[in-house]
Amino acid sequence: MGKYDPAPTLAAGLLRLARDKVGMTQVELATVAGVSQQSISAYETGRKEPTLPTLQRLLRAAGLEMRIHLEPIDDHDSTLERFIRSLPPERQVELTEQSRLRVEAERLNRTRRN
Repeated sequence: MGKYDPAPTLAAGLLRLARDKVGMTQVELATVAGVSQQSISAYETGRKEPTLPTLQRLLRAAGLEMRIHLEPIDDHDSTLERFIRSLPPERQVELTEQSRLRVEAERLNRTRRN
């Protein structure tokens, strides 16, 4: 699994992001958190799912904290999908291709920065 592959779970993504943000290896995080490197690996690959308290403890070991808050539902994605489905098929294809090109350009930019 590469550095920029999509994370299989939210916890996996948060742990990878935390380690990347603070520049820690799995071994370093495991040592500070008092767990095995294999546990960190299992969480980051989605083979195991940490409990919320465990995830918070691992993030704290990286010097970070997770804050969770509730927000009203934002339905702009479903509104946008309905709008796109209302367009002629050729315009839908055009917008899909433009979106794909933007995502690919951003992926290349991230790769170049690292």
